[in-house]
Amino acid sequence: MPQYREIRADFDRDSIVVYQAYNDAIADAAIAAGRFVSPFSFGRMTWIKPSFLWLMERSGWATKANQTRILAVRITRAAWDQALAQGVLTSYTPGVHASLDAWRTEFENAAVHVQWDPERSIHGKKLEHRAIQVGIGRALIEQYASAWIVEVTDMTSLTTKIRRLRQDGEYSKAKNHLPRERAYPVSAATALRLGLAMR
Repeated sequence: MPQYREIRADFDRDSIVVYQAYNDAIADAAIAAGRFVSPFSFGRMTWIKPSFLWLMERSGWATKANQTRILAVRITRAAWDQALAQGVLTSYTPGVHASLDAWRTEFENAAVHVQWDPERSIHGKKLEHRAIQVGIGRALIEQYASAWIVEVTDMTSLTTKIRRLRQDGEYSKAKNHLPRERAYPVSAATALRLGLAMR
């Protein structure tokens, strides 16, 4: 049974997969270059999610405007761990932050934002446990877009296949095509910083 807050991801010894949804122009350029290049925006925060099903909910299974292309972005675990170690929760959390004012100051100066949202099932229902999304700010976005990335893969065709199986009521078959995600280990300091043990 997953913990209330737990990072679940497709990862190996050296890298981890995060997902993003874009339009054709950004996706095609990223796939061709193997990293993010123009017209990707380097001037604003970009959100990465290791939960495939959470991104499916957010993008309407690749049907929402400017979210019709699903990318699996494999980045180094070292970079991911570095981002988490700098992460600041998007809301004040007693037991994590010393005070509301302390959180506000930390949040306003953070290079990385972290938010916990209800995880989704293959049926699209909200689950009791949470999925993480990580916002990479302008201070780190150049590093994310190039240095962190190992590989960019187009997941749009697979997403379409799974979406059609769901529409046909073939949820068991659809589930078999999902990326394999498992609990991702983090340091004790990062777990405390991101409130992993808290409800």
